[in-house]
Order: sequence, then structure tokens, then C-alpha cells
Amino acid sequence: MFVKYSQGFVVMPGGFGTLDELFEAMTLIQTHKIEEFPIILVGTTFWKGLLDWIKSTLLESNGNISPKDLDLIHLVDSEDEVIAILNSFYNGSELSPNF
Repeated sequence: MFVKYSQGFVVMPGGFGTLDELFEAMTLIQTHKIEEFPIILVGTTFWKGLLDWIKSTLLESNGNISPKDLDLIHLVDSEDEVIAILNSFYNGSELSPNF
């Protein structure tokens, strides 16, 4: 239920539960079950390999996703980058964050 009311996902390095929540949010956005919001992965070193695999295997090699599916995913290393992405997303939208 918490995904339904989310206005952004800030995902820190984690294990299978973290990956489950990340892919669940991406799937719900992809299938238009929830409104789009930014998904921000914190930790370039941690997430880069997964993003490279998603792009090369799911997108390029197999066509299981479209390039648009990756538009809301951002890879950052600092809290300032997180805030900038959230502000940018909501400044260009009719939506406004509830925080």
C-alpha cells in the first residue's frame, strides 16, 4: 500500500527485499497501475552493474522493456542529487509533493 501514495522512491543498497520493492514499483509504473514518480538509486558503485544488465539484457538484447521504462530511474551518490531530482520532477509537473 505504501507504493500507492509514494511520490518518489529513494532506494539505498540492500538485498532481495530491496530489489523486490524496486522492481515492484517499476512494474506498477510500467503497467500504469500507479502514477509515475522518480526512482532514485543511491550508490553508483552498488547499482551500476544492475542497471547495465537491465539496459543490455532486458532492453537491447531481448526487447523486454522500452527505453521509456528507464526514464524515471536516476543513479546518484549524494543527498543533494536526490533533492534536485525530486524538485525537478515536481517543478515540471502539475503534481506537487506532499512534503
